[in-house]
Formats: sequence, structure tokens, C-alpha cells
Amino acid sequence: MAAGAVRRDRTHYLYIAVIVAVVLGIAVGLAAPEFATELKPLGTGFVNLIKMMISPIIFCTIVLGIGSVRKAAKVGAVGGIALGYFMVMSLVALAIGLVVGNILNPGDGLAVTDAVKEAGQGQVGEEAKDTVEFLLGIIPTTIVSAFTSGEVLQTLLVALLAGFALQAMGSVGEPVLRGVEHIQRLVFRILAMVMWAAPIGAFGAIAAVTGSAGLDALKSLAVLMLGFYVTCFLFIFVVLGALLRIVAGLNILTLLKYLGREFLLILSTSSSESALPRLIAKMEHLGVSKPVVGITVPTGYSFNLDGTMIYMTMASLFIAETMGDPMSIGEQIPLLLFLFVASKGAAGVSGAGLATLAGGLQSHRPELVDGVGLIVGIDRFMSEARALTNFAGNAVATVLIGTWTKEIDKVRVDEVLAGRIPFDEQTLLDDGHGDSADDGHGAPAEDADGVRLVKGSASGATIVGQEPRDGEGAVSKV
Repeated sequence: MAAGAVRRDRTHYLYIAVIVAVVLGIAVGLAAPEFATELKPLGTGFVNLIKMMISPIIFCTIVLGIGSVRKAAKVGAVGGIALGYFMVMSLVALAIGLVVGNILNPGDGLAVTDAVKEAGQGQVGEEAKDTVEFLLGIIPTTIVSAFTSGEVLQTLLVALLAGFALQAMGSVGEPVLRGVEHIQRLVFRILAMVMWAAPIGAFGAIAAVTGSAGLDALKSLAVLMLGFYVTCFLFIFVVLGALLRIVAGLNILTLLKYLGREFLLILSTSSSESALPRLIAKMEHLGVSKPVVGITVPTGYSFNLDGTMIYMTMASLFIAETMGDPMSIGEQIPLLLFLFVASKGAAGVSGAGLATLAGGLQSHRPELVDGVGLIVGIDRFMSEARALTNFAGNAVATVLIGTWTKEIDKVRVDEVLAGRIPFDEQTLLDDGHGDSADDGHGAPAEDADGVRLVKGSASGATIVGQEPRDGEGAVSKV
């Protein structure tokens, strides 16, 4: 126990170093802007190291989760509920952004110069895809290319197919599942090693952002930035907080505190993807089953972009007002629904918020594209709030979907959030929660009713019980 405590204490120094690096990065960015912008590769390199780990982690998590579930219908139910929830919450986020944007009217008094117009046109790239291209892009060229292309949904598709195939193989596929489990442990161990480069990445990313934006851009666009930050704050603590309390009976502050290190990582890198592997590990440790985590988190990173929805709403209204062409409600709604669909086609693209906004306006309201240049300077600062909101939305979604599908151990959730079952920062793996009991032949055991037996260890002892039995969504222990 003492050795474990020492290992956890060492990770505290890592995140203290990240905070120090962020402060130093801001100072360097303000004192020497030109030098600071040249530090951008430090941040880019760290984020790329994290992204390198995303595909194998998603693959292992989903294969292990689905491969150990006896009934494929359970997986289908999780996916259906997740997609339905993502669509509803995206529309709610759009509506909130619409209301706040019309109240603030932040575009007064800003001029659109020729330089701004050129910057706006420069954001219309080829990254954004239409819906058909997006759907076809989910299919990888080969099984192996799904792991090298960086497309999360391609990895998700291959992992789902592999998981269902192993599920159909039964006990014959157990050796493969054990092999995938060993690979998962290796990948998470590598991720834990990579995390020690976080202070360097945070320093480079924050210095570059501060140096490139400058104080002038921040002052002139402060209303839009602050309005967006406040809207995201209200969405997380009012909308998501109310849902979490009503459905799961949890306090949003307690959940966000549990994910505090992940929020710090996102804040310092401006990328929610940098925390995706850790979110998977922490949600499993919290007590949500592997199938729910494996399906909800990767899918949510492409479809549950609450922060991006709010951003595109407020930015569109801001640009239209600045360009002297304010939109009526009748014009706003069709544009926002178009951007809602377009955002799914640009999922996973670096800088997807700005690229999707420019591409959507080019297709729907081309006369407004020039105004995109007004927010180029502060987009990275707004991307902080986008990423934090998207991450919080996916964390809450995982808990909610786990509750709705009765795939969450409520007793363990309370223990983890109370700090009595600490997360292992060295291996990033839980202590066996949710693993299936063995029937003596390497396959998950089932009772006479075909209910899978699981092992829990919330109290430190291995207890075999039926899942679920208590009628409240918790895994019963007997």
C-alpha cells in the first residue's frame, strides 16, 4: 500500500508542473510574442503523442466490453440511446447559444478590413465533408488503416465488428480476449509514461496561443469571448447538472472534481482529444460498464459536441451583425440546423469549430464568410471553452447512459467519488470492476436465467453477484 501511495503522490507533482508551465507560457507569450509563437510545435507534439494512443485504447476497450457480453441486443440498445441523447443535447446547446447570442448582440462597433476578409476566406478549407462523404469515411480502406488514419469512427467500426465476432465465437474467442486485455495494459502503461511530457506540451501550447492573439484582439472581442464562456458555464452547471442530479442522483461538482486532472490537461492543450484515453479509463473505474464506456465516449467525441454547437451559434450571429447583415429568427434557425449537420461531417478535424463554421457559411451564407476573419485571432481561446464543454458533456452522457441501461454500479460510484477507491495513475486501469466471473472454461459465467455474473471489489474483496437485480440500476452483490 505504501508503494502505491508513493506512486500516486508522484503524479501530483506532474500536474503541479503543468500549472506552473501554463503560467510561464502566458508570461512568455505576453513578453515575447514572436518567440512564443515558435514554441507551438511543443504543444502540437504532445497532443500528437496522446492521439497516437487513442485508436489502440478505443479498440481494446470496445473489444473487451462487447466480447464479454452475451447478448448483442444490449450493445445495440446502448448505441441507440447514446445517439438519440447526443442529437437532443446538440439541439439544446444550439437553442441556448441562439438565445444568448440574440441577447448579447456582441458584433457592434467592429470593422471588417481587407486583411480580416482574407483571413476569413482562408478558413474555408477542404477538411469539412458533406454528410455522404462523412458516412463513407467511417469505412476504412483496410482494417489496419483504421489504426493509422487517426479517424476515431473508423477505429470504432473495426472494434465493434471484432467485438461482435468474438462474442459469436464464445469460449473459442477467450484466448483472443485475454490477449487484447494484455495489449490494453501495455497501451495504458505507455500513456502513463507519455503524460510526463505534459508540462512541456502545456508550456508550448499556451505560449503560442498567447503570443499569436495578443492583448488587442482580446480586448476588442472580449464581449464575445466572455459571453461564450458564461454560456458554456451555464450549460454545464445548469443543464447538464440538472440532468445528472435528476437521472443519476449525482452532484455535477463532485463528478467534475473527479475529472479535475483531465480538465487541466484540456485547458493547457486546447484539445479535448488529449483527455479521451483518460476519460475512458476513469469512467470504467467509476463503475460504468465497459460496453457503455467503449461505445459512448468515442461516439460522443464525434456526435456530442455541445461546446461546438454553442460556439457556432454565437459566432454566426456575431459575424452576421458585424457584417451589417443581421439575421432574423427565421433565417437563423435554418442556418444553425445546417451547421448542426455540417459539424458531424467535420468531426475529428483539428480546429473543427472554426473550419466547420467557415465551411457552413460558405455553403449556406457565402456573403458572411469574410467576417470569419474577425474571430480567427481569438478562436484558440474560445476553443478552450469548446473543448472543456465537449468533455464535460461526454462525461455526463456516459453516466446518464449507464444509468438508463442499468450498466452502472451505483455503490462503486459513491465510493469512487468519495475518494475511498482512488484511481491508479500508474496503470490507468481499474481494479477488476466489471470483469466477468469465470465459468471454469475461460468464459463468463451465467446463472440459470442467463444473467451474466460479474465480480466487484468495492470493499476490497472479490464478490460474485448477479447483474442487475436490485431494480435501481446498481449491480447487486450477494
